[in-house]
Amino acid sequence: MESWRALRTISFILATVIVVLLVTWGIAALYFDVRVPPLRVPLIVAYLLFIAIAWRLSGRFSGALMAGALGFVVILVWWLRLMPSENGNWQPDNEKMAWADVNGDRVTIHNFRNCDYRTEEDYTCSWETRTYDLSRLKHSDIAITWWGSPWIAHPILSFDFGDEGHVAMSIETRDLVGQSYSAIRGFFKQYALTYIAADERDVIRLRTNYRKDEEVYLFRTTATPEQARGLFLQYIDRINQLHQRPEWYNALTNNCTTNITVSAAASQDRRPHWDWRMLLNGKGDEMMYENGHLVTDGLGLAELKARAHINDVARSANNDPNFSGRIRQGRPGFGDTR
Repeated sequence: MESWRALRTISFILATVIVVLLVTWGIAALYFDVRVPPLRVPLIVAYLLFIAIAWRLSGRFSGALMAGALGFVVILVWWLRLMPSENGNWQPDNEKMAWADVNGDRVTIHNFRNCDYRTEEDYTCSWETRTYDLSRLKHSDIAITWWGSPWIAHPILSFDFGDEGHVAMSIETRDLVGQSYSAIRGFFKQYALTYIAADERDVIRLRTNYRKDEEVYLFRTTATPEQARGLFLQYIDRINQLHQRPEWYNALTNNCTTNITVSAAASQDRRPHWDWRMLLNGKGDEMMYENGHLVTDGLGLAELKARAHINDVARSANNDPNFSGRIRQGRPGFGDTR
């Protein structure tokens, strides 16, 4: 009897914690994602009143829990129906979405971004059409940017087409004018997802030469040419999917790291291997190192990372047409890039 009573108490406590978390999420969803700002607070108050009235009428706290859970379901159904739009007052560097044509070994990327920066906020973007030969794709590299917390980073994959140059792919939020990234808002429907196909002198140089307090490290992956080709084509598929049907960015389920993981698995016809470091992606280099996905030249992770740091050489290279070669020269795994 005592054990049954204890089990009921524990179950009730767990149910209470779960419903409190659900109600908290529902309040946050109303606050962030109701598109008419004056309605946000009244809807939150109405939700809480609904819970309080259910508690009063039932005379039991369990009635409040049931009302909170029911309200959460209603909010969730509404929230899931919110769809992103292609139309918006986008920031200039997000103005256009990339898309591509594949014809045999020839891949033509439209709206290939090539921004020329004077400062982080002062720039001119060119939107180009570039064609690449898949037979020339030999390597895939990854640039990882850290700022602030060591637990959070941003990965950029770059595909090496030899004499045809590099295609850098950065998975980001597509921001409206006046919008900036917030870690909390990233869990709600605040940002569209975008794949930026760009010149390395755009997306990498922005982070090494113009943004403050960002440190960039460039690694060569162990992907074979066939694996690099498969991954590149997965990226092209995602680019075309998003061009046809926009998606929401989500900091938990649809972000830069989860998309890379899903695409890498799909390119090898296997299921994604989930790891906690996909969420705390500042440990992504550690995860890749342990899984044998980085060319190490026999170095430990600390030494490899120290030698992969490119900020100084990127600032020196700056306007050099051979920017991509300069930032690779002498780095582990790259050999002679002159």
